[in-house]
Amino acid sequence: MRGFDKAKSERSDVPSITHVDYSARLQTVDPLRNGRYHRLIARFCDKTGCPLLINTSLNIRGEPIAASPSDAYRCFMTTNMDALVIENFVLQKERQAPLPALAIVDHLRQFALD
Repeated sequence: MRGFDKAKSERSDVPSITHVDYSARLQTVDPLRNGRYHRLIARFCDKTGCPLLINTSLNIRGEPIAASPSDAYRCFMTTNMDALVIENFVLQKERQAPLPALAIVDHLRQFALD
């Protein structure tokens, strides 16, 4: 396969982290150095059977990386993420009031796509 056909093919059980060349940027977490995060991943695995979480730069293409909780919340609300965890807070998209459509459009207009 080549080009777009290769990009559309199933490459992994976790396609969200698998690049077109079948590589991924994995980071390991151990209970001694990353206790809280390790426990979160373990609980997620207990509930879902999936032993990993995606750690994202938290931005929309063309936009700078989120630098504040309000940036993170706006990114969360304008993407297909289901949940956002910030420190001790877990926000579920379905429980959030929607952002006004005009506010989203105005925000996204600030950033040119690459």
